[in-house]
Amino acid sequence: MIFASDLDRTLVYSNRAIEDLGNDDPSLLKPVERKDDNWVAYMTETSFSALKELAMNSLFIPVTTRTTEQFNRFHIFKDDIAIKYAITSNGANIIYQGMLLKEWSAHIINRMTEESVTQKELLAKLKKESFQFDGQMKQAENLFFYFILNSLPPASDLQVIHKVAVLNGWRISLQGRKLYFIPRAISKGDALEYISKREGMKVIAGAGDSILDWDFLKNCHYRFVPAHGELARVSGTNDYTLTKNKGIGAGEEIILQFLQLLRLTV
Repeated sequence: MIFASDLDRTLVYSNRAIEDLGNDDPSLLKPVERKDDNWVAYMTETSFSALKELAMNSLFIPVTTRTTEQFNRFHIFKDDIAIKYAITSNGANIIYQGMLLKEWSAHIINRMTEESVTQKELLAKLKKESFQFDGQMKQAENLFFYFILNSLPPASDLQVIHKVAVLNGWRISLQGRKLYFIPRAISKGDALEYISKREGMKVIAGAGDSILDWDFLKNCHYRFVPAHGELARVSGTNDYTLTKNKGIGAGEEIILQFLQLLRLTV
C-alpha cells in the first residue's frame, strides 16, 4: 500500500516556517535537512520515529515541489529512512532507487512543449499586463520558475495573474513568500498515478498543504491537510481531514494518522 506526502510545511519545517507557525518545544526537534553545513529544516522526534516505522511497512513516497538537488539535502532519506521512490520538481521527475526515471522526464518535456507557452512568452504576457514582481526570480531545473517575494501582491492581482497563467498553459501557487509558476503538464498527481500503476498498488493516504498538492490528494482514499496550509483556504477542495494543530505539530499529527491507518489495513 502507498502513503504519499508533501514535505515542506506538511511533514518538514524550515527555520522560517517554525518562526512563522510556532513550535512549543524546540528541544524535541529532529534535524532532517542540511545546507552549507547548517541544519535548516526539522521534524519532531515523534514524527521521525513514526515515519521510519511507516516506511518500513509500506511504500512511502515523498512528493515535493523541490528540485531533485534540493530534495537530496534531506539526509534522512539517505541515512535513516529507505525509500524506493521520490517525486520531485512538482512531479516533473520521478526518482527510483536513487536514479532518475528518464522515460517519465521525456514524457513531461513532450507535454510541456505541446501544452504551454515558453517561460519567456509567459513573462512577456505578464509584463504586458503591467505586472512587476517585488522579489528574486529562481529557476527550477529549467522546468518552472518562482519568485521569492519581498511583499505579497493583493488578492485581486493574484486572480489576474492566475487567469493569464491558465490561458497560456501554466498555473500558479503562493506558498509562504514563494509564488510558483508551473506548466500544466507538471503534476504531482500524474506522477503518483504512474507509480501506483507501475507497482500495482493503491494510494491509501496522502497529505499536503498547497493547491499543487491537490493534484495527488484527490486520488488518495484518505486526505490530510495542515490547518495552516494554502489548501485550507481554497474553495473547490474538500473532503479532507484538517489537522487540529498548526505548524510542526500538524506534521506529527499527520504521520501518526498515517500509522494508525496502516495498522488498520494490515
